[in-house]
Amino acid sequence: MTPADLAAAVRAGVAAAIESGDFAGSVPDDVVVERPKNPEHGDYATNVALRLAKPAGRPAREVAELVADRLRELDDIAKVEVAGPGFLNITLAADSLGSLARDIVEAGAAYGRGGVLAGRKVNLEFVSANPTGPVHLGGTRWAAVGDALARVLEAAGAAVTREYYFNDHGAQIDRFARSLLASAKGQPAPEDGYGGAYIGEIAQRIVAARPEVLDLPDDEAQEVFRAEGVELMFTEVKQSLHEFGVDFDVYFHED
Repeated sequence: MTPADLAAAVRAGVAAAIESGDFAGSVPDDVVVERPKNPEHGDYATNVALRLAKPAGRPAREVAELVADRLRELDDIAKVEVAGPGFLNITLAADSLGSLARDIVEAGAAYGRGGVLAGRKVNLEFVSANPTGPVHLGGTRWAAVGDALARVLEAAGAAVTREYYFNDHGAQIDRFARSLLASAKGQPAPEDGYGGAYIGEIAQRIVAARPEVLDLPDDEAQEVFRAEGVELMFTEVKQSLHEFGVDFDVYFHED
């Protein structure tokens, strides 16, 4: 029994109690079950009785006992205790946990998949860092979050397009190009530029491939460093993300 299964069982227990006239009220659309801080209090706990008490016009502990009686009838639940002002502490049957493990093994890669989003198309844009430096920790964090979300949506049946918006135009790219040009000429980085070691490495690669660039006027040379530098940085970003296990379907360039 998963947390979702247990939440559904609690809702069913509440519905049965209301239908039989144990107390008045309506079945909550959502029931929260969570792990208690103290494992001695069971496998899961829910505050559903506290939410039902006011509309029922009954003390929360009384409502909790009535719901607990319904849950105790289930084979997958070993014990239900009422605690505090009206919390339900639930202990699952040992074979319930075993059956869940069996279901997961038997289903294999199909476990957890469904069709609730079948036919839906989702365009998911994430990471989208400026191409002025390598992917940093913040970028990899959002790569993990975005790709995980994409996989969840796909497991629910959606057709997901992963998009990386590549901001390769504007003031930050101007600073990037000027920093590359300065490094290639052996000059210090501009005051508002980029000074990491990677700037020198990229500048050297551009000069090695285009040695004539240093003979051009600065404005023309800067455009070469802009185009070549962004492409090299873009390639490195894509490779880093690929090695991290995240690939994109669409790379949208601003410029």
